Amino acid sequence: QLQLVESGGGSVHAGESLRLSCTASTSGVDDSAMGWFRQAPGKERERVQCIKTNGGSTNFLGSVSGRFAISRDNAKNTIYLQMDRLKPDDTAVYYCARARGHLCGLFEPGDIEVWGQGTQVTVSS
Repeated sequence: QLQLVESGGGSVHAGESLRLSCTASTSGVDDSAMGWFRQAPGKERERVQCIKTNGGSTNFLGSVSGRFAISRDNAKNTIYLQMDRLKPDDTAVYYCARARGHLCGLFEPGDIEVWGQGTQVTVSS
């Protein structure tokens, strides 16, 4: 089955940037909405951003508005999450996700058909 492989996580200081990548093992990234969730220790997994097949995106977290930007490169079967001006509260495991349809909708866990393995992002003060 299709697999999502994530990369780009790491440890940075507050105010710095990271760019996460998520690459599908097969072609077809252009036929489904995709996006990112994150989960901090002891907390629920939360929606971050989603990108539709046509490139339009939805942000679900006010705390990352203006700092995070999702994008996709269908030729590379890859989506990205550019994270700027990172804060300690952004520390979490970030999960790539492929939805079942072309639209983001509510982009809840029940809408996800494939999950990435997760990549750790740690932001120190």
